[in-house]
Amino acid sequence: MNRTTAPPPRPLTAPRRARASIALVFGVHGAVSGSFVTRIPWLQDRLDLSTGQLGLALVMPAIGSSLAMPLAGRFVHRYGGRAAVRGLLSLWCLALALPALAPSLPLLCVALLAYGATAGMADVAMNAQGVEIEERLGRSIMSGLHGMWSAGGLLASGFGILAAHLALDARLQLAVTALVLLALAQPVCRGLPDLRAHEDAQEPPRFALPPRSSLVIGLVGFCAVFAEGASMDWSGVYLRDVTGASATVAAASYTAFSLTMAVSRLAGDAAIRRLGAVRTTRIGGAVATVGGLLVVAADRPALAIPGFALIGVGIAVIVPLAFAAAGRIGSNPSQAIAGVATVTYTSGLIAPAVIGTLAQATSLTASFGLVTALALALLLSAGALRRAERNPADENVTAPESERPSGKDLSTI
Repeated sequence: MNRTTAPPPRPLTAPRRARASIALVFGVHGAVSGSFVTRIPWLQDRLDLSTGQLGLALVMPAIGSSLAMPLAGRFVHRYGGRAAVRGLLSLWCLALALPALAPSLPLLCVALLAYGATAGMADVAMNAQGVEIEERLGRSIMSGLHGMWSAGGLLASGFGILAAHLALDARLQLAVTALVLLALAQPVCRGLPDLRAHEDAQEPPRFALPPRSSLVIGLVGFCAVFAEGASMDWSGVYLRDVTGASATVAAASYTAFSLTMAVSRLAGDAAIRRLGAVRTTRIGGAVATVGGLLVVAADRPALAIPGFALIGVGIAVIVPLAFAAAGRIGSNPSQAIAGVATVTYTSGLIAPAVIGTLAQATSLTASFGLVTALALALLLSAGALRRAERNPADENVTAPESERPSGKDLSTI
């Protein structure tokens, strides 16, 4: 195939506003997730669910997300990046109130199905925006954006901990939180660049498998997101049932996890520039493995909480690197990201169900042995993220014509 010199990406006319807006979008998305996970023990107690039943309910977001994620590219194509993010993020905020309203396990499953579908579509749309903005800024920002996601989850989890401590009904808490976050999402999205496809550009397919070259990237993300999903949804239950922690301390476990994730991701862009994507991933895998071993060995909260914190540190930058690498494959970033996101985030959403099923058959301690093994796998598979390492010459490299961005109208940026 003939190779020609690709023109440098057109710079953003308002880079600070674009970066601030996408960062706040990530923060709102994380706040929805952080609000929900701190009340999972409340849901389990209210509906009197066993660990196996809770695991079954928590697989529903995985199904909803897997079915809906590939549709995000079509929304972006049809309505433009800004409108797609605003609409999908708004639906995600509203979905937060649904699980607590469910009066039975079947209806909880339906609510979580919708919760996962809106989560996945919003996630793909905002990550596609993040990759586009990163490319036009010419420097790594994806780790910092995911740091804002963790920071949003951390802030929201603080309210969740307070609500759990005060024995506040989760139906009221989550409904009010959903409305507040919905109101915040509207002005936040106004500063996003309005990326649109040309009128004659072909609409993306309803379902898009990731390119073959991105499958290994997806598997690396799979390992990291499995550990993240398991820790987010089961850390509170683990502390309560395995280490005998109080309800307040159990809720605080998510806070410790989110804090380390947020700090590590906010500092991650500097680490990636200094160490490179591969070396950073290997160091992260080692740290997460140590954290998993601490969790498995824990017989009291003082050991388990630092263990979950170390897992958070270790896996913090893996997902941002996976998206950055995926965004450099092929000619349609949103389609490539949707494919990789389907693999990686499905992992995180099925993780709670897998952990619950294994816990029902064995124990929660044994279940987190699997998390530790997947953290160790990051050491062996880190080389797959080499694409995420930015090269100062990337702006002017020659690239196959088929791999250069096409079908985008950037005049509105």
